[in-house]
Amino acid sequence: MGSVSEDTMSRKQTCQHNQIKHKLIILLFIVLTNLVTIYIFTSPYSIFQLYPISTNSQLSTRDEELIASQSQISDLRKELKSARSLIEELINQLSQLNGAIDRTPDPSYNDLLDALSDEAKLAIGPHKLPLGHTPRMGDDIYLSVGGGCLRQKQDLDKYMSYQVGGECPVDDVFAQTLMLRGCEPLPRRRCHPKSPANYVEPTPLPKSLWSTPPDSSLIWDPYTCKNYRCLIERRKAPGSYDCKDCFDLEGREKTRWLFDNGALDYGIDQVLAMKPHGTIRIGLDIGGGSGSFAARMKERNVTIVTTSMNFDGPFNSFISSRGLISMHVSISQRFPFFENTLDIVHSMHVLSNWIPDAMLEFTLYDIYRVLRPGGLFWLDRFFCFGSQLNSTYVPMFDRVGFRKLRWNTGMKLDRGVEKNEWYFSALLEKPMT
Repeated sequence: MGSVSEDTMSRKQTCQHNQIKHKLIILLFIVLTNLVTIYIFTSPYSIFQLYPISTNSQLSTRDEELIASQSQISDLRKELKSARSLIEELINQLSQLNGAIDRTPDPSYNDLLDALSDEAKLAIGPHKLPLGHTPRMGDDIYLSVGGGCLRQKQDLDKYMSYQVGGECPVDDVFAQTLMLRGCEPLPRRRCHPKSPANYVEPTPLPKSLWSTPPDSSLIWDPYTCKNYRCLIERRKAPGSYDCKDCFDLEGREKTRWLFDNGALDYGIDQVLAMKPHGTIRIGLDIGGGSGSFAARMKERNVTIVTTSMNFDGPFNSFISSRGLISMHVSISQRFPFFENTLDIVHSMHVLSNWIPDAMLEFTLYDIYRVLRPGGLFWLDRFFCFGSQLNSTYVPMFDRVGFRKLRWNTGMKLDRGVEKNEWYFSALLEKPMT
């Protein structure tokens, strides 16, 4: 392909495949038409079988019908001749298209990097191994980068534009947008993130678990609020915010998961009691907001990694300031854990019907993958419509293969019964065998 760009190649191949598809459809239609024609002439119900000329009184009528039939036969023969010519032409064109596709080379990795800046190419690679060939890696090393990055080359170049060795742009919102569009993980950069002014040492554990960090612990430039007081007060503000009251550690966060109502809300102690004492040790909280689930587990000597996005709030910085482990990854990314390693996976609200069904099923299988045999998947308030509950999600969870320890459903009533909105919570176990 030489200098042909990825997008050009993609459009070319898509166009060729569409042409083949449409012409094959036409070919199928013509073949079916010919089969119908043959049936008309050979069927016992054809006009030649249904209307034999048997009496003089019927002769005039039958002659007229025969003349009309002969005219139709003549027209059909012309159409058949034309169809045969068209089939021959289609076969010829299909042969040419298949030959052209066979001769089209696959784009190389360098072709995919075409038109990127030098810094972007350097960040993504490939790079020759300095000690030469190795059986495990070959001759080159390729740096991990999300496939969506190469679909957004202009934005990727913008992200990779900075002074090498200098201060990175404060572009957290832009970088997160790239991640959500499939450019995840992002390439590494050779610059220094801006450091907070007047930074002080963090609050020591265990006090830090339920203490609001100082405002000087992070860079506020990317966010609407410029201090933690603003974030805490946002719970009273009109409008919709992601995890609106998560930063208020003296509010609802303080009592989450402490009580089990026997319905949708499970208690941490009741869940941990489902397993022998001390066997739930490490786990993952998917989309864990400000980290309160991990804080409650930390109090019980369970280490939880919390994934979170920074939707107009410093969620990852806040989690880390509490002395917990945060991971800035989206739900689209494969979980960065080896199989059969985690004791528990928890998710509240994030896994819901906003996720396409196929993507959700892959995610559930990935949760199954990282859990050890006997590990627990705590699904906390999954939102869906009543029409989806039994038709879509129950069969999906059954296909994945978890064993149900608890399963509770409840209607969401704040917008009215007529909306038919539901939650379900579940405690599921990966089978031991």
